[in-house]
Amino acid sequence: MPNTEDDLQPLLDRAAGGEESAMSELLERYRPQLKKMVRVRLNQRLRGRVDESDVVQDACLEAAKRLREYVAKPRAPFFLWLRNITGQRLVDVHRRHLGARARDARLEVTLHRRRAPMATSVSLAAALMGGLTSPTQAAVKAEVRLALQGALSNMDSRDREILSLRHFESLTNAEAARELDIEPAAASKRYLRALQRLKVILEDLGIVE
Repeated sequence: MPNTEDDLQPLLDRAAGGEESAMSELLERYRPQLKKMVRVRLNQRLRGRVDESDVVQDACLEAAKRLREYVAKPRAPFFLWLRNITGQRLVDVHRRHLGARARDARLEVTLHRRRAPMATSVSLAAALMGGLTSPTQAAVKAEVRLALQGALSNMDSRDREILSLRHFESLTNAEAARELDIEPAAASKRYLRALQRLKVILEDLGIVE
């Protein structure tokens, strides 16, 4: 993260005191990272129907309403608190658009007493393929993506989560450990193991050498 909690405290205090410019600056700092979270966790069936920016904006509005309460009694680092609100908004979006299907275990996961949509093999494959293929490879992209999805689906669900948290959402090891409710050392080991597994998958599919 670009800012420590100590760096943020004066800005948090000003925003909680009603200074609109401080609130705007505070939320803008994290908007890009929150959009990454929504992008990798938004169910594929909602692509084109739900704008990730709208989800983040709703979360920021909710955070602004609750900021004074947070500052008075913070229970988590500010970014993780904000990320949790965004996750809750995303769960609401899934429920609203997908109905009973949103309760599927593949779409939701409980981590550290928080509910948020799970980073699925489909969303991770889409993110990986978006960064590893060029438009000239479009003819084979769909076939490779399906193979990649299948391989990722065989990974441990927490390995997929740590890849999403660290690799795609840019959380620190400490932040990822808190979200997974494990020790930082365990989170680091899991991330390295997941990266190695992902490397093998990409090599087997001929995506990387």
